[in-house]
Amino acid sequence: MTLVGGIEAGGTKFVCAVGSSPDDIREEIRYPTSTPQENIQRAIDFFAEHHRTTPLAAIGIASFGPVDPDPSSPAFGYVTTTPKPHWAHTDFAGPIREAFGLPVGFDSDVNGAALGEQRWGAAQGLDTFVYLTIGTGLGGGGMVNGKLIHGLMHSEMGHITIPHDREKDPYPGWCTYHGDCWEGLACGPAIEDRWKARAETLAPDHPAWDLEAHYLALGLRTLICVVSPQRIIMGGGVMQQMHLFPKVRAETQRLLNGYIQKPQILERIDEYIVPPALGNRAGVAGALALAHEALA
Repeated sequence: MTLVGGIEAGGTKFVCAVGSSPDDIREEIRYPTSTPQENIQRAIDFFAEHHRTTPLAAIGIASFGPVDPDPSSPAFGYVTTTPKPHWAHTDFAGPIREAFGLPVGFDSDVNGAALGEQRWGAAQGLDTFVYLTIGTGLGGGGMVNGKLIHGLMHSEMGHITIPHDREKDPYPGWCTYHGDCWEGLACGPAIEDRWKARAETLAPDHPAWDLEAHYLALGLRTLICVVSPQRIIMGGGVMQQMHLFPKVRAETQRLLNGYIQKPQILERIDEYIVPPALGNRAGVAGALALAHEALA
């Protein structure tokens, strides 16, 4: 099996791994996200130790964003306008490529996870699907006609506008750019800030979950109508509350109101809106998948 390296760069932690697939990870380290200099150098040191004895063929980076994934852009491999302290306009892929002289795959964390799910998980055999992560932020990626969603950059699904009834929910929103966009209303910190309690401490019958399901379903209705995905995969810390899935599915059906006459939505929605098959390995699997793509 071709051995590659992968970096899952999240807003709170980095995961670096060496392996060929999520079922063949030879070694892995995790450490907090701090500064670019510290985090990138630690990744280089980790891979260098393995590269000396067991050469790597490529390295993939699945990063929090926004990022520039366009190989023709002068800023390819950069984290761009992120609000993450110290990280705005940081060359991420460049130092990794210079350290090893290997092909480097680079994309958003959600596009990476989508690619991992398409290779090894819940999107196998599909060519048009959406992968969402709902946690510290709300991000979305996926594929259309077998290609990762790219254009000017990667998709920023979390920043679409959804209806916000300020009488029922006066919370102004968490997003520093847009306030009550989809991310601003439905991400993990928004739940905590609105209800003054961490999401995982809220009981399954707490009103927070009906509101969360409503907001998530509003965004899903838009994505279903625009992208027409064959499946929607929903991961991240918030979606680890498995009791949320039936609420989201039912609310999505209600909001669509029978307009999409497909059995996947009308009859088999529990197979249409699903958790990632790779679980919490989806991120690092995505990084490995990006390395394989870069090599190919």
